Amino acid sequence: MRALIQRVERAQVEVEGSVVGSCGEGYLILLGVAPTDDEALTERLWRKVSALRICEDEEGRTNRSLVDTGGDVLVVSQFTLYADARRGNRPSFTGAARPELAERLYVRFCELAEAELGAERVGRGVFGAHMRVSLVNHGPFTVLLDTDELGWASSGV
Repeated sequence: MRALIQRVERAQVEVEGSVVGSCGEGYLILLGVAPTDDEALTERLWRKVSALRICEDEEGRTNRSLVDTGGDVLVVSQFTLYADARRGNRPSFTGAARPELAERLYVRFCELAEAELGAERVGRGVFGAHMRVSLVNHGPFTVLLDTDELGWASSGV
């Protein structure tokens, strides 16, 4: 599983010209799911994201978490985080999970965020839709969390 986290002043996602999800100050999270990911890994990743200390404290140091600051999140499913462009010029996406699994784990990630932060602080994209995402990046500050690189194993699906 991969989460590309961008600290934002605000962000929103549109589908067919209508805003379907948004957030104020907090994180825009682009979430990619791999075929071997599972719910336990999803829960572990959410815990890491919510505790990640990339928000500024009173002295301007990145010393506070999303939970500490009361920030919002906008979560957007992004299978292209698993693009493989090592061969040729057209990326392969075979490293991404099939839509059924990806959607289930994306929804679970959003539910975990809502349970901890409150549903009013969590925006969502529309799984599988063509979306227009806009944001005002704060910093800019962007972090990529990859559960494989963190050494976290899933139990498989």
